[in-house]
Amino acid sequence: MINECEEHGYFRRDKCPVCGRNGKFVMSDFEVEKLGRMMAAILRHGKFSLEMTPQGFVKIQDIVDTMKAHNSRVKWLRPFHIDALALTDPKGRYQIKGQSVRATYGHTIKLDLNIPTSNIPRYLYYPASEEEADIILEEGLEPADRAMVHLSATFEDALHAGEVRIEDPIILGVDTDRCAEEGFPIGKAAKTVYLCDRVPADCIFVSEGDEED
Repeated sequence: MINECEEHGYFRRDKCPVCGRNGKFVMSDFEVEKLGRMMAAILRHGKFSLEMTPQGFVKIQDIVDTMKAHNSRVKWLRPFHIDALALTDPKGRYQIKGQSVRATYGHTIKLDLNIPTSNIPRYLYYPASEEEADIILEEGLEPADRAMVHLSATFEDALHAGEVRIEDPIILGVDTDRCAEEGFPIGKAAKTVYLCDRVPADCIFVSEGDEED
């Protein structure tokens, strides 16, 4: 559920995390999930072919108008609902710029995201099955079902991501300095997600999660 505090803005709790007051209702959990799915289809996968900048931004009003035109069950949708969704997303999956919004990662369409490549952690992580790991260690890491390689900030983040599709994932580490030196700089897309065009094999190793030690 998303509520709004008059003083501190949107939040996803029963009470404002700053002042502890009850907020004004904005969206139910069901509406948040439904809107999020539609936003992903438009911003990550290009559904409805809305006008999009090379960096992936789409006008919020265009999204609202298109959703309402294609689904009579979202006649309630207004631009502030998209603002609320984006600004409170716990994973930082959206970025608002003026009257436009974009997905920060997860794209299947090729974009020039222009994300920051400075102050990247020395090591990032990627979950793989045993079979996948053998191939990646030999051939490198290429995008699969997405336009770019997605890497996790920590060993634990990669483990959680891998467990969604793999029973016992192997966590591969990526030497980000070496990757950049070989011509593949890594950029920060969201709180725990980093992106790269590809990762050469000699930048990858099997991680035990103790690199920082």
